[in-house]
Amino acid sequence: MDLQRELEVSIKASIEAGHAIMDVYNNAADMQVTYKDGDMPLTAADKASNKIIVDMLRKEFPQYSILSEEEKDDKSRLANDFCFVVDPLDGTKEFIKRNGQFTVNIALSYKHKSVMGVIYVPVTGELYYASQGKGAFLDNGNGNAVQIKVSGCTDTNKIRLVMSSSHGCEQMDKLVEKYKISNFVKMGSSLKGCVVARGDAEVYYRFNPTMEWDTAAMQCIAEEAGAIFMQMDDTPMLYNREDSLNSKGFYIINNICNKLELQD
Repeated sequence: MDLQRELEVSIKASIEAGHAIMDVYNNAADMQVTYKDGDMPLTAADKASNKIIVDMLRKEFPQYSILSEEEKDDKSRLANDFCFVVDPLDGTKEFIKRNGQFTVNIALSYKHKSVMGVIYVPVTGELYYASQGKGAFLDNGNGNAVQIKVSGCTDTNKIRLVMSSSHGCEQMDKLVEKYKISNFVKMGSSLKGCVVARGDAEVYYRFNPTMEWDTAAMQCIAEEAGAIFMQMDDTPMLYNREDSLNSKGFYIINNICNKLELQD
């Protein structure tokens, strides 16, 4: 499957959206926060990014469906083999905290599998991308992309674990305690999956629920870098579903040897 054009357009859209996000980020007067669904923050940056991405994807690929966090869900997408899965600003809480750990996520699913992923980091200009069978790449913002691969470490005594900085949970605390993991880092957004993909950590476990748009781009990039990405019950994560909630949690590991179990 040749997804070069889809990848190029998604990269362009993510960078343009990232620039719009930074316009808001750098202007304190624009940092008004509203809330949706109870406690989910929404900023002008989410809206600006979403418009740029959705408009560009619709123009270039009118035959594909789009599932975006900031768009009304059109269930006709379920009949389409191709569906873009978009998070215009992943890590809104990190954006509000102004810690730089937020991303733009654009993925393409084909028959419920993530086959292309683009993650752009507006603050640093880092760009992660992958398409099925073509490997995963990182461009540090200088236009020179290098292929990335997972770490080769299989010693559970030396594994580096990445976890959410905004969504702690009891299961994660137990896992860290059980395996006596001392080398871990907390960060926001889909950057956690990218850290595993580029070989700077071996394990990322997420027990709390997420949404399709949180994981779709990250999954393709991680898998193309050689990682294992599964739901917590060891079933595959699928996309363009009726219910967009990832209710089972998931894990990303560099090697099956590093699969951590809560129960003995």
